[in-house]
Amino acid sequence: MQIYVVKEGDNIDMIASLTGVPAETLIFDNQIEYPYRLAVGQALFVRGGGVAATRTPLYVSGYAYPFIQEQVLQETLPFLTAIYIFSYGFTMEGELIPPAINEDWVIQAALAQRVRPVLCLTPMDASGYFSNDLVAALANSRSLQRKILLELGSVMYEKGYGGLDIDFEYIRAEDREAFVGFVEYATEVMNLLGYPVSVALAPKTSRDQPGLLYEGVDYRLLGEAANRVMLMTYEWGYTYGPPMAVAPINMVRRVVDYAVSEIPTEKISLGIPNYGYNWPLPYVRGTTSAQTLGTQEAIQLAINYGVPIQFDEIAMSPYFRYWQYGIQHEVWFEDVRSLKAKFDLVKEYGLSGVGYWQLMRFFRANWLMLEELFVIERNE
Repeated sequence: MQIYVVKEGDNIDMIASLTGVPAETLIFDNQIEYPYRLAVGQALFVRGGGVAATRTPLYVSGYAYPFIQEQVLQETLPFLTAIYIFSYGFTMEGELIPPAINEDWVIQAALAQRVRPVLCLTPMDASGYFSNDLVAALANSRSLQRKILLELGSVMYEKGYGGLDIDFEYIRAEDREAFVGFVEYATEVMNLLGYPVSVALAPKTSRDQPGLLYEGVDYRLLGEAANRVMLMTYEWGYTYGPPMAVAPINMVRRVVDYAVSEIPTEKISLGIPNYGYNWPLPYVRGTTSAQTLGTQEAIQLAINYGVPIQFDEIAMSPYFRYWQYGIQHEVWFEDVRSLKAKFDLVKEYGLSGVGYWQLMRFFRANWLMLEELFVIERNE
């Protein structure tokens, strides 16, 4: 496997000749659209003609909404161990709130390809936002926990789910230990029923890191309580923040450094973003809002506006700027170079998994590279 970065004057036929890979393979693997235009600085995945001799097993998961396009789902499933279906909420009275769109078809598609469908539980309120009031209510009431876990067990059995993922954010500091108690109880109950339990963790870099996103998350205790954890190592660059990489590798490394000091590596999945952002400039805090976009959309923007793609060697992330209707834009996204840096981190630290937020866009080169570097765990 290699990565080729497009230079001024390159075209597909020239790159095919240089790499020894047929042009049609380069076009397919990198989803290059007719008439096969390229951006200077665009990184292309080049097949190595086989798999790495030192491939290690990897638990590969990703989140998806039930409105995922069927073609995207079918093309992604062969590269997954588990698909986390987003999401079930709950009320203060302990009633489950199912996804707005029925998820049965996603479950059946996953099972048909030996992929474990996992129910994702979130404390979403009626407005669709994470509610720390719901977190507190559930964490501090064993009777409410029993009711919700009973309902979850029933739904999971009836629909064919194969696991539970607990994705709670903005946990208050005073609910820190109570939340651990809920995860412990949920894992005990679900494991008796044959279901593994995972928990998503905010990207902390130290035990006492301040901030609402971090104070209620205890890495060590949650790592002990659940069967697996998923580090949400993304959103440094986010919708309302200043332009920057979504998952800069230098910051991701700091999170992993801390995580492995508290949690066994065999329990850790590294979170990977499958998206980027497009910011209008100048950035004004409280006013500017970035637009989410996928890798292919970002590359096409660079091509359409004739601008080169740059690469930040510290963040290990691609970016570019362009002008539209008198407004300058800055785009940060993921490509095969930034993804390779994250895969290398997984190997370096001996982590056992990766988890994608989210699977709604299909980036083929990511999956082909992953498959060349790791043995994707599959369910029998």
